[in-house]
Amino acid sequence: MCINLKNKSVLVTGASRGIGFGIAEGFAEAGADLAILADDDTVHEAADKISKAYGRPVRAFVADTTDKSAVAKAFSEISKLDVLVNNAGLELITPLTDPSDEVDATFARIMDINVRGTWNVTRGALPLLKTGARIINTASVWSKSAVGEFAAYIASKHAVVGLTRTFARELGPRGITVNAVCPGWVRTVASVRSAKVMATRSKRSEADIFADVIAAQCLPGLMEPQDVAGLYLFLASDLAANITGQAIGVDRGEFLG
Repeated sequence: MCINLKNKSVLVTGASRGIGFGIAEGFAEAGADLAILADDDTVHEAADKISKAYGRPVRAFVADTTDKSAVAKAFSEISKLDVLVNNAGLELITPLTDPSDEVDATFARIMDINVRGTWNVTRGALPLLKTGARIINTASVWSKSAVGEFAAYIASKHAVVGLTRTFARELGPRGITVNAVCPGWVRTVASVRSAKVMATRSKRSEADIFADVIAAQCLPGLMEPQDVAGLYLFLASDLAANITGQAIGVDRGEFLG
């Protein structure tokens, strides 16, 4: 069954690279009227690349999701929105045992982007979301589990699931569904960076870290960004009209529960 999202207006945040870019490509291929948002000018290059690949116009907006005025400016240029994908996020190590001010600053920034950014964008989008609209938040496999030294990222993704469930309760009477996707390990700049840090701190190789990741999965291999896009497309489609308030994993069976 092919998912057709023609004439659906879609905004994907954090889409200049990584998972967000893969999601945006999926929506473009499905025929959506696509806009992407990120906090740097590379979002324009990403939009051009997607547009050329799929023969469709793609709008690009530069905004830090923690900046309410920048978010409001972007939304002022969008007339309607059928699907909002809150994907913008930051993943960095924040060891509890590191006494530096830098770790405190990193913790605050991660929570700001991953939690308050999701809040800001969703609030800003509400006037554009009508009955039948979909909100899809990017959480993480780590929103259902945890590893050491990533307290801010893991806490923030647990919070994203909490926001998802709360928003689903609030917006259900308006006919708007809200779900979270929980990707496992995907080959992105952020995940490779985290693996490198984990390897360095454990005095092991990056290959060993990824071997452990793959060994924890039911299915072998590491996902690429486009591998997770299908779940977002499904949740945006009519097939998922009765699904809301859920945190659904796409992690090759890393977390079972």
